[in-house]
Amino acid sequence: QLQVVESGGGLVQAGGSLRLSCAATERTLSDYAVGWFRQAPGIGKVREFVAAIARNGGNTVKADSVAGRFTISRDSANNAVYLQMNQMKPEDTAVYYCAAKRVSPWANSGYYWTSEDDYNYWGQGTQVTVSS
Repeated sequence: QLQVVESGGGLVQAGGSLRLSCAATERTLSDYAVGWFRQAPGIGKVREFVAAIARNGGNTVKADSVAGRFTISRDSANNAVYLQMNQMKPEDTAVYYCAAKRVSPWANSGYYWTSEDDYNYWGQGTQVTVSS
C-alpha cells in the first residue's frame, strides 16, 4: 500500500521561499496523480486545494490564490513530487498535505483532480509558517 510522507516545512519570512517534498514508499508515485492541500489554523478552517499534477507529469493546475507563486513538479528518479513556494505570504501559513490517487495504466494519464474526496492516500502533513 502506498504511503506518502511530506517534508520541507518550516518558518519563513514573507517574500521567502520553501520547497515541500512528497515522497512515497512501497510504490512508485509515477502510477499516481498527486495533489497538495492545506489547512490554515483556526476554528472552521477547511482543508483547501493548492495544486495537482497528473500521472504523466505534463498537466498541472493550481488554485488562484497561489498561481504565479507556487509550482508543482515530479521527480521520477527520486520518486517524489515537489511544491515550490515562492513569494510567500502570511496567509500561506497552514499545514500542507500531500495526497495521491491511483490511476489505472489504461486510463488517461493526463488527468488531475482538485477535490480531496478523489484522493485515497494522505500524508501526515507538514507545518508551514510565514511571518510578516
